[in-house]
Amino acid sequence: MNVNIHPVILSGGGGTRLWPLSRANYPKQLLPLVGKETMLQATLARAAALSNTQAPIIVCNTEHRFLIQEQCEAIKIKPEAIYLESAGRNTAPAIALAAFHLSQIDENALMIVLPADHVIDDQVAFAQAVETAKVAAQEDYLVTFGVVPSAPETGYGYIKAGTALSFATPIALAAYQVQSFFEKPNRETATAYLQEGGYTWNSGMFVFTAKNYLQELQRHRPDIFAAVQKAWQEKTTDLGFILPGKDAFMASPSDSIDYAIMQVTDRAAVVPAQFGWSDVGSWDSLWQIAPKDSDGNVTSGDTLVFDTQKSYIRAENRLVAVIGLDDVIVIETADAVLVMHKSKAQHLKTAIQQLESSQRKEHLDHLRVHRPWGWYEGIDKGERFQVKRIMVKPGEKLSLQMHHHRAEHWVVVSGTAKVTVENQETLFTENQSTYIPLGKSHRLENPGKIPLHLIEVQSGTYLGEDDIVRFEDSYGRTI
Repeated sequence: MNVNIHPVILSGGGGTRLWPLSRANYPKQLLPLVGKETMLQATLARAAALSNTQAPIIVCNTEHRFLIQEQCEAIKIKPEAIYLESAGRNTAPAIALAAFHLSQIDENALMIVLPADHVIDDQVAFAQAVETAKVAAQEDYLVTFGVVPSAPETGYGYIKAGTALSFATPIALAAYQVQSFFEKPNRETATAYLQEGGYTWNSGMFVFTAKNYLQELQRHRPDIFAAVQKAWQEKTTDLGFILPGKDAFMASPSDSIDYAIMQVTDRAAVVPAQFGWSDVGSWDSLWQIAPKDSDGNVTSGDTLVFDTQKSYIRAENRLVAVIGLDDVIVIETADAVLVMHKSKAQHLKTAIQQLESSQRKEHLDHLRVHRPWGWYEGIDKGERFQVKRIMVKPGEKLSLQMHHHRAEHWVVVSGTAKVTVENQETLFTENQSTYIPLGKSHRLENPGKIPLHLIEVQSGTYLGEDDIVRFEDSYGRTI
């Protein structure tokens, strides 16, 4: 079907269901969990491969903006727009931002809404399903994709197909009116769904026109419509990102597209399809879709596995040996190790809550913390001192800043550092060092064409990241 379609990529989540690899500030969609590309990059590439696809619109959390921008640049995709949510309000408001954007271009613009953290194995089958959905969407339906179930899965919602739809234009697959949506069932109910037939998993992906989405949102959730419309009208731009009006967007109720629209509209349609889909919602689901060895194990990194079956073992930094265990998840990162039976994934949420209540940080960030200018990584820490590795990308610079409680020593490992202390600039190269006294304004910059790597030694009475006063920042940060 020779009709343009506009991908809307939802990347607002900061989930920890794949902790310790996924963290709140570095969520699963930004990680290479299945292949070399990150899940976001794979989603963008999948959308770009569709017929007549346009530049994507991305809706994401403010905290992830520079990481997302960097990942787009790495695969040479330039988004139509990147909208930043100051706080997540769920999918209905997020999609509305993109719909308002597209309606200014063409109110009949076709949108395909794709979460950034899904896996789809069969691009050809996916493209066929999209072509069918495009036809139905142009007939004023709001279309979702129902994944033909391969097992009585209890982790997904289900869709019951109703009357088959007929169109003048030939389509690759059948489309049906939605009869009912069902919440995640127990095992017995899910088994009954499969035996009865006509049920599919709710994929959380959609196709509709911007006009029809906004009409249905205004009809069924005028409170969300009004709040997001005001937020969109009050939008500003900063460093190429679009910021909806903060107060107006925060005033929007938080609700999903399923509850706000799809379960109440009389225009919902479903395209049942089989394209190797998973939302990778747990370590067990990642084990299920990954290639396995003869013992049913999935391994990654430096691992030694003996007398172990049906397990997922991932080593990020060091050797991990697993002996005599079955059906386990073992995940090693630089600062945390998870050992869990596959059937106990629901308890991971409790572990994260304990980290939060203990005011720990392992659920928020990895040891390597990414910033728009590069990254830093903790190496060692003790009483009144802390050691970090720092990488600054070519042409980038940290904020002009000052610390009340710590002094810093910088040793250049490779590259060239331009250091400003109290308005005095000095260049330092490999094996040279400098000292930043407590209370002095300073800035670090990479004027070269290769990454700058250095070692930072902090010393003082308080070494927290919040001991920083920013006087000037290239990325609009104030804290």
